[in-house]
Amino acid sequence: MSIVSASGAARSGDLLRLSSLFVRTLREDPADAEVASHRLLVRAGYIRRAAPGVYSWLPLGLRVLAKVEAVVREEMAAIGAQEVHFPALLPREPYEATGRWDEYGPNLFRLKDRKEADYLLAPTHEEMFTLLVKDLYSSYKDLPLALYQIQTKYRDEARPRAGLIRGREFIMKDAYSFDLDDAGLEAAYDRQRGAYQRIFSRLGLEYVVVAATSGAMGGSRSEEFLSPSAIGEDTFVRSAGGYAANVEAVVTPVPEPLGYDDAPAAHVEDTPDTPTIETLVDFANAHHPRADRAWTAADTLKNVVLAVTQPDGTRELVVVGVPGDREVDVKRLEASLAPAEAEPATETDFAAHPELVKGYIGPGVLGPQGKQVLDPESGETRPAIRYLLDPRVVAGTRWITGADQPGRHVFDLVAERDFAADGVIEAAEVRAGDPAPDGSGPLELARGIEIGHIFQLGRKYAEALDLKVLDPNGKQAVVTMGSYGIGVTRVLAALAEAHHDERGLAWPAHVAPAHVHVVATGKGSEVFAAAEEIATGLVAQGVEVVYDDRPKVSPGVKFADAELFGVPLVLVVGRGLADGVVEVRPRAGEAVQVPVDRAVPTVVERVTELLAG
Repeated sequence: MSIVSASGAARSGDLLRLSSLFVRTLREDPADAEVASHRLLVRAGYIRRAAPGVYSWLPLGLRVLAKVEAVVREEMAAIGAQEVHFPALLPREPYEATGRWDEYGPNLFRLKDRKEADYLLAPTHEEMFTLLVKDLYSSYKDLPLALYQIQTKYRDEARPRAGLIRGREFIMKDAYSFDLDDAGLEAAYDRQRGAYQRIFSRLGLEYVVVAATSGAMGGSRSEEFLSPSAIGEDTFVRSAGGYAANVEAVVTPVPEPLGYDDAPAAHVEDTPDTPTIETLVDFANAHHPRADRAWTAADTLKNVVLAVTQPDGTRELVVVGVPGDREVDVKRLEASLAPAEAEPATETDFAAHPELVKGYIGPGVLGPQGKQVLDPESGETRPAIRYLLDPRVVAGTRWITGADQPGRHVFDLVAERDFAADGVIEAAEVRAGDPAPDGSGPLELARGIEIGHIFQLGRKYAEALDLKVLDPNGKQAVVTMGSYGIGVTRVLAALAEAHHDERGLAWPAHVAPAHVHVVATGKGSEVFAAAEEIATGLVAQGVEVVYDDRPKVSPGVKFADAELFGVPLVLVVGRGLADGVVEVRPRAGEAVQVPVDRAVPTVVERVTELLAG
């Protein structure tokens, strides 16, 4: 028996000798490592830090990376996608044509050449794919088309963290489909979606597909592939009935409007020392009790002041009104306002707007009710401070909220009757137990690492860059596009997060740097001779082997390194050799004794089972 490739041909194995392999393991965690994948990949000698968010790849790391990329390439080829490769250094003009030179804001690495021409380090390549197809294709007969690349990308992250999970330089597979019509785009999207499911399943990575927002990419249908992980930066929700979405894409079920003909008139009350929702509720229950039930935070309208900055640097204040039992989720807010960024208003902002009384802000000075200013571009008046409301604040709902005076609140303020807003926004936090938008039950929350994202871009980039082909009637038609990305280095980090223990990494067989780690322990030449024979015999059968042939290294260090490297099988040649046996054990499991003359076929059989699993 020998290990065979997917095509059925016998494979040739590899032999990595630790006496000459370019690797040094560390016993201590690196000082800047926050998560397990970062700690272990550095300690095991897979990567080394070059700068914040930038890493060098060492031989073991490159072997794992190559295996991840190989699975991606195989599945892309299976759906007819063709590989290309663009430069990472790109001219400004295509990105200016689509507006993304400005939209990316400070996340874009910008630079000039010696002639003062503007360039960028590409964060993504939609423009280049579009222009390449425009340059070479001109007829519907050339479509459908799917192209992809595996390429290094760059984003100037303000706070790189978690090693490979949020870096400034990273490797990404980005694919693009080109079709004449929406039906073609739908079919292309489904092909890519299926390929992604096969890729992550083959890699041994648990994933959840969730509805997502498109953000600065634009487009309509959008889904993320998340690897569930407590250290993930993405929060997602799911219901027992099958609903799943990134928290940024959750749509709040909107209540029916309420009648308010019998509602009492709004009335302002003194509410001293009540700058927080908690103090306000306590005061209202003590001094203005309801007849039917106690006041709760959900009866209050909290108005949160935020500063919103557009990519061109334009900054404005926006106030978001949410029920008082909710907080504003800035990531949800920014998803609704993309590509703008948001942050809490500063003391300087409040000083410039004395009408905003901290702790007692109400709708009276906001949006349509507030101060109006002249828009220099349109020549029309607009609110000085935009006011956006949570979808739950529907007509007829009654609220306690700020009266825009220190120590005073207004009671029985009725939406639509007493105040209006400039719009509705999804910005309030999503909580466990909230109803799913599709009615499929209460939501539960979890965290995950984003490993893939697919979009139906539509015609945004084709229109901006004039990508058209002749349709069957001989008329010019704008091509419709899809975009499909996998964070290759993120996938590797997610695998490390999912497959490790306190002693080190524990790779699935398909991505491990080798299939078996042969350890020679002892000082006698017969131990090393036997280990050498077994290692070379395994290689001859197509097995990839790491062989610890270091003669003056203690068994304890060798075993610690084997656990740290995370190769799925360990074969130990040591004291048992005198009795004609060696030890074979999985990376985390019970050891078995195997006769020396059965070591090679036994390990080949085990490796075959692992690769087939």
